Amino acid sequence: MRTREGGRIADEAAVIARVRAGDPEAYAVLVRTHTGIALRAATALGAGADAEDVVQQAFVKAYCALGRFRDGMAFKPWLLAIVANETRNTVRRAARQRTLADREAALVKAEPLIPESADPAVATLEAERRAALLAALEKLSEEHRLVVTYRYLLEMDEPETAQALGWPRGTVKSRLNRALRKLARLLPDFQPREGGEEHE
Repeated sequence: MRTREGGRIADEAAVIARVRAGDPEAYAVLVRTHTGIALRAATALGAGADAEDVVQQAFVKAYCALGRFRDGMAFKPWLLAIVANETRNTVRRAARQRTLADREAALVKAEPLIPESADPAVATLEAERRAALLAALEKLSEEHRLVVTYRYLLEMDEPETAQALGWPRGTVKSRLNRALRKLARLLPDFQPREGGEEHE
């Protein structure tokens, strides 16, 4: 399994088996491999400045719940479901709404999406498009915002999105379809990038 962070877990099931057998270094491998996407998920879902705390707590909870992790399932979507729950809990506990500007700034800080070598005009256009997309996402229902975030902002494929959200694949397809139609009305120029091939 290759990750965007550049790490590699040749046999994730074997690493999880080592964690269950009490090998702390094995869990460190999972943490190093999935920290980047977990931070992007927490940020995109509204954790803002609390994203690192959310991710740290999610990794602790995942470790404690690893006995309930089903063999044969992918770790990343399972972890991101915990990150999403922890983000919701953190936002509720904080009892404050993140402003769109805070979320945009935190998302840009979490992972620069535009190379520094990019043409300044292109970079400005991309930043404006990203801000417009986040503003439009704020207008969607939570279910629609979640499915678009997982599928496109976090570039998860459909089965991973279904696993992370705990929804059947048919529900992911229908909600994603409705969410994209709403985004198309809000952003006539919106064209989502495909996050990779679908695996049936």
